[in-house]
Amino acid sequence: MNKRILMKGNEVIAEAAIRAGCRYYFGYPITPQTEIMHYMALTMNKAGGTFLQAESEVAAINMVYGASAAGGRAMTSSSSPGISLKQEGFSYIAGAELPAVVVNIVRAGPGLGGILPAQGDYFQATKGGGHGDYRNIVIAPASIQELYEMTVEAFNLADEYRMLVMILGDGTLGQMMEPVLFREEEPIVESTKEWALTGNKGRVHNSIQSIYINPDDLEAKNNELQAKYRAIEEKETRFEAMETDDAEVVIVAFGTCSRICRNVIRQAREQGVKVGMIRPITLWPYPSEVISELAKDSSVKAFLDVELNAGQMIEDVKLAVNGVKPVYFHGRTGGNLPSQKEILDLIMNIHKEVNQ
Repeated sequence: MNKRILMKGNEVIAEAAIRAGCRYYFGYPITPQTEIMHYMALTMNKAGGTFLQAESEVAAINMVYGASAAGGRAMTSSSSPGISLKQEGFSYIAGAELPAVVVNIVRAGPGLGGILPAQGDYFQATKGGGHGDYRNIVIAPASIQELYEMTVEAFNLADEYRMLVMILGDGTLGQMMEPVLFREEEPIVESTKEWALTGNKGRVHNSIQSIYINPDDLEAKNNELQAKYRAIEEKETRFEAMETDDAEVVIVAFGTCSRICRNVIRQAREQGVKVGMIRPITLWPYPSEVISELAKDSSVKAFLDVELNAGQMIEDVKLAVNGVKPVYFHGRTGGNLPSQKEILDLIMNIHKEVNQ
């Protein structure tokens, strides 16, 4: 029977991972994601899996590499500074084409920063972070229910494409509590993983590595990866469109910011200003095409990008709009959240400016 339970976001991620078949978790504590580790420590053994608190973030991501290479569903989680330490491992996972799930509950930076929510890791998450030409699928939930559903989906995507999938949350989503509906059974996509290092006898030995001495061989490998990434862009781009059919001002926001903007849309429309929103659900692949098409719509006068940073996703918004319409920005940093009033006031000013 399906159950609806009031739970904290971090705990929901851990429960979803276990239900999705994750049996290997390696991590290192850091606020505001530590509850993921706590929950895994309490429940992974009961599920027949392995929990290990590593000696460092670097060790944790390399343990994920090893467990994944052996065919297991493996995950790690951290928050911004810890994710930075894992970047070399991300690149090695990409080069070896291993499935892995990484959770980043983003905190404010730069440096040690603070434990309050932020979206300042957008560049790092979507543009690679580590060395070389590679991509990670990046999913940005906006509710506790989505944390659950998208964590399950992350494992399926990781296995399907043999690559790292990142769940990009923030301190608000990780720490807040909402009712979440747990399904009795999860739609887990089984994979035979014939490429894995399982120790099976009577077959050709598998080899998992990312070193190529011959430059032509490495270029061929890179071409294969880029072809895979193009296929993912065509198939896995996800977004939510809200009130965009007649919108004059289109907000672009993800995660916690999109939650705040939902009420702003209603308030603006009550005052006679038609506002809509595009909420990217996948930050990579990015929903550039839908934004580009909206920019060509004669009813759309401007775009407003709202983020918890000094301006990162706005670069992708501007690329998609391609100068056809003006793009405005509103961001807060340091762990501060924008208020509905400040966003609404900005929208009113934008509406007045573009209609002069």
